Amino acid sequence: MAEKSAEKKTDKKASSGKTKKPGVFSRLIKYFRECKGEVKKITWPTPRTVFKNMGIVIAVIVVIGLIIFGLDRGLYALLGLIMHTSST
Repeated sequence: MAEKSAEKKTDKKASSGKTKKPGVFSRLIKYFRECKGEVKKITWPTPRTVFKNMGIVIAVIVVIGLIIFGLDRGLYALLGLIMHTSST
């Protein structure tokens, strides 16, 4: 029994010395270095590609807006017919 408790004490001392946590600032520095490395790996689009995609997005927004506008006006007119018919 005495041998086992002595072994546990020496194991705790040995393991506590090995696992030292890095400080907050060193972890932050490591994090930002890794972020910088990841940002360098990004393939950024060319300005021409950005403007082309922006044009596509604006065109899709306009088309969907017109469809919604048309549906709104059509349903409003349909509701007007129904409401006008039921009141007479």
